[in-house]
Amino acid sequence: MKHVLSFSLVAIVLLLLANAAFGQNDNDVARDPVALVRRASQNELKASNGNHPYRYVLHKIDDNKITTKEIIETKDGDVARLIAVNDKPLASDAQQTEINRLNNLAAHPELQAHRHKREQEDSNRANEMIRLLPDAFLYKFEGMVDGPNGPCYRLSFHPNPNFDPPDREAQVYAGMAGELWIDKAQERMVRLDAHLIADVEFGWGILGRLYKGGSILVEQADVGEHHWETTHMKLSLTGKALLIKSISFQTTEDALRFEPVPPEMGYQNAIKMLLNSTATNAQLREGIVQSAK
Repeated sequence: MKHVLSFSLVAIVLLLLANAAFGQNDNDVARDPVALVRRASQNELKASNGNHPYRYVLHKIDDNKITTKEIIETKDGDVARLIAVNDKPLASDAQQTEINRLNNLAAHPELQAHRHKREQEDSNRANEMIRLLPDAFLYKFEGMVDGPNGPCYRLSFHPNPNFDPPDREAQVYAGMAGELWIDKAQERMVRLDAHLIADVEFGWGILGRLYKGGSILVEQADVGEHHWETTHMKLSLTGKALLIKSISFQTTEDALRFEPVPPEMGYQNAIKMLLNSTATNAQLREGIVQSAK
C-alpha cells in the first residue's frame, strides 16, 4: 500500500529529460527553485494517475518488531503476504494462518473493495499534500548531489509565512523544515528529509498534535523503465491524539526486488501468485542487506 505519511512519493510515469524539455540549468534553479518544485510536484501527481503495477518485498521495523511481506500492486488494490517475522520464516501454523487469510480474501471481493477504497482515499489526501508543496515552503538551491539515478538538485526549505493551510492536514507544514532532492533528468522527487521545528496540529482522520523534534525521511527511485517507487521511509514522531492519548511512530521501511506485473492483473490472480511464491527467507534477507549498503 502506498504510504500516506510519505506524502505519497509514489509515482509511475516517463517524462522528458529536464534539460531538453525545459532548458533548465543550475542558475535557473538558483533564481527560481519554486518553479522546479512546482514541476516536480506536477510530475508526481501525473504519475499517481498511471497504472504500472509492481511486485516487491517490504521490510518493516515498527517499534522493534520486524516483518517482511511480499506485495503485489493490482488494479483492485494491493495484496500482501507475510513471509517472515523478526527475519525468521513463519512457523508452519503461522504460514497456514496466512494462507487461510488470503484464501478468504479471494473468496470475498467485498473485503478487497473496502481495502481498495481506503487506499484511494489515502492516496487522494497524499496527492493534495504534494500539490501544496510548492506554496507551503520557501526554497533555496544548495547545490548538486548524487542520487540513486543520477545528479539531483538539493534544495533546503522552511515554512512560507504567507502560506494559508486549506485544512488541518496541511497545518503540519507550518512546523517543518529540511531538504528536498529532485532528480535532474526526470524532475522527480528523490528525497524528502523533514524535521519538525515546532509542535504542529494534524488531521488525518483524528485531531492531535505532533511534537517538535520529530523527523520524516522518504526516498524514492526509478526502479526500471522510468517507474518510480518509494524505496525507503523512516518516521520518528511523537505527540498526542485527541490531545489525550500519547502516540509514537518509530518506523523504518525498505522496499526492494521490484518486478513489473501485468497492468490488467486482478487481486485474485495476485493472491495466486503470492500463494505459489518460491522466494526463500534467506534470499530476502540477502536482498535486504544488499539494499541497506
